[in-house]
Amino acid sequence: MGGPGDPPEGTPEGAPGGGEDEYRSVVFDESFVRAARIQEYSAQERMADHTPAVRRRPTLHRGLSRQAFILVLLIAVAFGTAIYMGVRNPYQSPVAQQPAEPLRMTVIPLSPQGKVPGAADPEYLYTHSPAAQFRIGAEGIPLPASRRTAHFSDSQVVTALTTAKDYIVRSSLDPEVLTGQQVRPVRVLLDSGQLDQFDQSFDHPTADGRHAPTGWLVRFDPAQAELADRKIRVQGTLSAAETDSSTLEVTADHTFVYALRPTGSGDQAEVSLFTVRRELHFRFDRDDLRLHQAQLVVSYVQAGPLSCAEDSMNHLHPLLAGQTAKSGGPAGTDPYATGNATALCGALAPSAQPKV
Repeated sequence: MGGPGDPPEGTPEGAPGGGEDEYRSVVFDESFVRAARIQEYSAQERMADHTPAVRRRPTLHRGLSRQAFILVLLIAVAFGTAIYMGVRNPYQSPVAQQPAEPLRMTVIPLSPQGKVPGAADPEYLYTHSPAAQFRIGAEGIPLPASRRTAHFSDSQVVTALTTAKDYIVRSSLDPEVLTGQQVRPVRVLLDSGQLDQFDQSFDHPTADGRHAPTGWLVRFDPAQAELADRKIRVQGTLSAAETDSSTLEVTADHTFVYALRPTGSGDQAEVSLFTVRRELHFRFDRDDLRLHQAQLVVSYVQAGPLSCAEDSMNHLHPLLAGQTAKSGGPAGTDPYATGNATALCGALAPSAQPKV
């Protein structure tokens, strides 16, 4: 008799001995079956009117997965958007940057018509002067409400105004600058194209309307006057406008009132007020905005009480409490000589002085 695993008729003739199946090594796993191109219908399906006993399975399409396709599509859309915005961005500037324009400056001393008023208390002088309602320090230089221009964004306009304000604060309110100890806080805010002119103004001052230190900043002769009160009074305005597609211009007009006393006199000497009005014009190209720098192109300064006989080019030499202006004035100007600016001097109106 055959074994339990043998067919009833015994092992077929010619079959391998020992009941070994010649197909035993072939494994029909689940993935193989699912991948078969021909599939037999089920018994229920065969009961229907199907002529063929088998059906052909649809071919599986291989390619990018859905996630990969969506990722590629998103990258393409983002890239196209970036190109579109780059072409349409109104704030791009294809115009080459222009070299910085040299500063043109005018410093006009204002001579008093009598003795300079003085008092022991700076606050008393401020209260009885036109500066009574002025703000203190940088608070007197508020930034105006700003709007974008045709070629500059809101943030670029704000940057221009802020840089101009920083320059005004450092060049008019910094005690070390006012006393002649420092110029670097002002220098670092200038466009690199103006640094040579700035340096030459301090190394070799010249009355040519281009190279006077007092055109760049406010500073008093340290051997003559010192601050009696660091609460400098300020009032003025800032405004910004676009001059062309690559340039913003900021106009500043501020009046500064300083309380001064003779150097080294201590609290015993009387205090007097000194007034400086500065009209400054700044220009900014896109590099200036990026670097937080400015081009100072116009500086118009009126300052007093000063004596017209004194040179106000390198330092301001204030007339202090009880002093009067020296007789005479600047030397005559030769209209045929080149390179020299015409000397100017004005009278300081009595209404500009404190009432004491």
